[in-house]
Amino acid sequence: MRPQEIIERKRDGHALSDDEIASFIDGVTSGAWADYQTSALLMAIFLNGLTKRETHSITRAMLESGAVMDLSDIDAPKADKHSTGGVGDKTSLLIAPLAAACGIAVPMVSGRALGHTGGTLDKLESIPGFNVRLSSTEFKRVLKKCGLALAGQTSQIAPADRKIYALRDATATVPYIPLIVASIMSKKLAEGLDALVLDVKTGSGAFIADYNETLKLAKELTATGRSFKVKTRALITDMSQPLGKYVGNALEVYECIKIMRGEAEPAMQPTIDLSVELTAEMLVLTKIDKTIQAARSRCQRALASGETLERFRQNIELQGGDSAVCDKPESLLEKRLKKVPVNALKNGYVTAIDTHCVGQCIGNIGGGRMKAEDKVDHAVGYSSSVKLGDRVRQGDELGVILARTKTDADAINQLLQNAYTIGPKKPDTTSLIKTAV
Repeated sequence: MRPQEIIERKRDGHALSDDEIASFIDGVTSGAWADYQTSALLMAIFLNGLTKRETHSITRAMLESGAVMDLSDIDAPKADKHSTGGVGDKTSLLIAPLAAACGIAVPMVSGRALGHTGGTLDKLESIPGFNVRLSSTEFKRVLKKCGLALAGQTSQIAPADRKIYALRDATATVPYIPLIVASIMSKKLAEGLDALVLDVKTGSGAFIADYNETLKLAKELTATGRSFKVKTRALITDMSQPLGKYVGNALEVYECIKIMRGEAEPAMQPTIDLSVELTAEMLVLTKIDKTIQAARSRCQRALASGETLERFRQNIELQGGDSAVCDKPESLLEKRLKKVPVNALKNGYVTAIDTHCVGQCIGNIGGGRMKAEDKVDHAVGYSSSVKLGDRVRQGDELGVILARTKTDADAINQLLQNAYTIGPKKPDTTSLIKTAV
């Protein structure tokens, strides 16, 4: 099938057949389709849409463009969690060892930071020596030994998605739900899972801020997972403020290790609560526990016993990292960073936080990347001192910037000040978990 014919059909508003979609994905994978032809079809899809059948078909074709892990010889239920991304969203670092400690095998294929959101791989690489570039054989070996493996997408997993996502990013066609679904699910389904839990963010720091659009995405993700016979559940969770205390790669690893060590500060409680809830959903989907209440209790025991920390330690060692960070998490923190407070401009209550701005500011001082080829400074970040609803007085500390130079910190200080809306009335309480789908 000629690319021009397929592009023309979608340009004119027609639904593509399964064969046409397969031809498109095959062409992307083999290189038979030029980038400009792929970009043209992506724009036609963005403008004219995909039916549910087309979305399922493109997801399957992208999944089958590469290898699907065979984990049938691992004698444990296989499950993973995926987040649509947020600011301070570090739960993967806690969920993977926690779920493993509870009896689940967790083959977690993760991504890197892009835009205002963080990336699990960048956080892991703040641990000295940690290797996220595992072959399929190495990945499976690690998974068998400690119950979890944490790595990046290889050229064998949904290779069509790698090329298509890069072109979507370059052609402003990223924010279209069926293409988001196909991208996420083609990678996750390639992990050979029994169950998948999705953390779909909503609010000012989310990829999709509008709740109704977030709900639509959650429903399409779960429907797609179930159509591929994978037990799938989505929680819509709040991203109207940074999650937990820290934003920044090494800082977020530090927060998670402190939690696993039983040394959490009060500001870290939302990280614990969300991680436990998502893991509990995994335990119920895999039938390790019958109820969410029983699953939560199992998670709390796994944290309190030290088994979660031990699983993380084993994983670090197996992936070439320095597991001494589990004993001395402070070693992750760069002592030479400049600590500059962000102060409240007036008296009142914190009524809103532009969380997208917070994430962008940390990216601006090196903590994230605006382009895929940008390097990341693992050490820099931000420490949140207040939450939504807190009362502050003029001059009170809203947070602390941790930057390489005072000049870097000063460049984002006013932006961060303005990211906090302070009003005369205490706002309604924001629930961490909005709903489940």
